[in-house]
Amino acid sequence: MVSDSKHFVVLGGGTAGWMAACLLAHHWPQHRITVVESPDIGIIGVGEGSTPQLKAFFDTLGIAEADWMPKCNATYKAGIRFDGWSERPGFESYFHPFHTQIDLFTEPQFTFHTRARRTGRDVWAHPDRFFLPASIAAHGRAPLAPSNFPFAIGYGYHFDAVLVGKMLREHATTQLGVRHLEHTVTGVKLDKSGNAESLQTEDGAVISGDFFVDCSGFRGAIIQEALKEPFLPFADNLFNNAAVAMPSPNDEGDIRSETRATALSTGWAWRIPLTNRVGNGYVYSSRYIDKDAAETELRTHLGMLDNEVEARHLKMNVGRVQRSWVKNCLAVGLSQGFIEPLEATALHIVQATVEGFIRAYANGGETDDGAADFNQSLNERYDGIRDYIVAHYRMNQRTDSDYWRDNAQNGNLSDNLKAIMTAWYSGGDLTEVIQKLNIAQFYSSLSWHCLLSGYGTFPADEKLIASTDGLPLADMEHIDRYISGCLQNFPSHRAALANLSL
Repeated sequence: MVSDSKHFVVLGGGTAGWMAACLLAHHWPQHRITVVESPDIGIIGVGEGSTPQLKAFFDTLGIAEADWMPKCNATYKAGIRFDGWSERPGFESYFHPFHTQIDLFTEPQFTFHTRARRTGRDVWAHPDRFFLPASIAAHGRAPLAPSNFPFAIGYGYHFDAVLVGKMLREHATTQLGVRHLEHTVTGVKLDKSGNAESLQTEDGAVISGDFFVDCSGFRGAIIQEALKEPFLPFADNLFNNAAVAMPSPNDEGDIRSETRATALSTGWAWRIPLTNRVGNGYVYSSRYIDKDAAETELRTHLGMLDNEVEARHLKMNVGRVQRSWVKNCLAVGLSQGFIEPLEATALHIVQATVEGFIRAYANGGETDDGAADFNQSLNERYDGIRDYIVAHYRMNQRTDSDYWRDNAQNGNLSDNLKAIMTAWYSGGDLTEVIQKLNIAQFYSSLSWHCLLSGYGTFPADEKLIASTDGLPLADMEHIDRYISGCLQNFPSHRAALANLSL
């Protein structure tokens, strides 16, 4: 527990700033928390999806889904569907499921089948038939089990990021005692030791604090501009550096509880269903296509080429600062780094950063050693997530453009990713390798198996042989019945959302 009362100043609002303020105020009610937010700077929201960890965030704050989801046009998310990342017949699409306890019964059979196919057997190894979340999404169901269902079901959300930020601001200021100031910050004053002392504002105000949380976006007003912490770009690993986004009507009968990531000529398009609209965007590399051509491609993909809906163009600074905690400043959100939105990890990293900082700081982490341990752990998380996303591009099975061919030939890979690829291609035990590398806390063995098998990264079909050597293969018809039976416990997505508003 932090003993003396201190003043924590959060620079910047948005989802990241208000998440940070809420967590700090919830865990440390003895401290003063102030959020300084400019009324002139818009909120950047590259994506509108989350991982399952966001549910734990709302549970921690005691905010029920019925109290926030309808306000934010939110829907449920059972996972991510990847369309068109592979040209291999039968593997043109796959689903990356969020974990459920139901999947513990089928995961061993799935991983066994993938290894059998990697070693030349002609067995079923596409992930979608093995996992319940894929069926939940495909049948327009919500990943909400009834109270008498004995297995835990993990899920995330889709939402309007701007509305979530506003909802968290209201909760922080009315329920947690957080002070909200509207100022445009023009500078940061440092003391003789190089610590941040105060924020200088456009209207002449001086806002002092004991500790500062930098949520100022890509600018990094404290961590990068004032404290001069180096930024480490990921451009050699991840090519994408821009996005164009635009909404479309939500006119489907079912609302699928999935984010859809569809490969286009120089990147991929997201599709995120909300209750009032669909969020769409195209994440691409400006080395291969300019912004006007990217907008045209997105509009064509959406069937909105002649639609007058305005498109919003965004630049992405992909990479991370060398250290997120420097002196008396913690960088959170875009100021600390950004890994493109393919796996919707932005808010996951925000949450992990603030919660990890609270633990480290409360345990005497004001020392240099405490900050160093925290920074090392956080950097390992960043790099672990980066590797998983890099694998999507490095392992793609497309040959129709320079962008995809260059990604498939990219040699700028970490040692961990090289070890995973070696294990996969050599028929080794991938789960064992992931455990030895100590990276399962970033992405599990299940996630890696789904990615690599979902692309159809197996020997050519003509080289496969019938499995006649007595391997204990799964009964796929039994798995189909098992998944189908479990599915009957889950409500329609639209009905679940309507129930939240009652």
